[in-house]
Amino acid sequence: MSSEFVRVRLSQEMEESLRQVMTRREFVEGAALYKQGASAAGVYLVERGAVRVLLSTGEDKNQLLEVVGEGTLLGLSDSMAGEHYRVTAVAGEPTTAAFIKREAFLDFLSSHQELCTQVIHLLSENLHVLYHKFRSVSAHPGRPRRRPLNEQLS
Repeated sequence: MSSEFVRVRLSQEMEESLRQVMTRREFVEGAALYKQGASAAGVYLVERGAVRVLLSTGEDKNQLLEVVGEGTLLGLSDSMAGEHYRVTAVAGEPTTAAFIKREAFLDFLSSHQELCTQVIHLLSENLHVLYHKFRSVSAHPGRPRRRPLNEQLS
């Protein structure tokens, strides 16, 4: 999946440790995990379902950026920077996501080098993906091609 959102792979031991600092939340289809412009309170790890990632284009219009699924970590770069969410994340179907408060996540990273290294690697990958998307758009200006839903979820 070429996504600007990160997918994490956790060992069973890491997952058990992380469960101590996360809160599992259920979202009905159409419910927002978080909204663009809100203070980045933490990250969401999608455990089940699908999340539509939207960018507000003004006047109550949103552009679909991506549909993400299980294993995707949302809100990472915004939370790491202590900024506002730059996009809106909405459940595209009934979804379960684990929420980890920003402070708890940062503390967890400082004591778990394996995950910290993985997050650095994933953020670096995101930078490369965005760079290539920018090059592609610059080389071929116009409306981006929309991928079928089954391709977005794979």
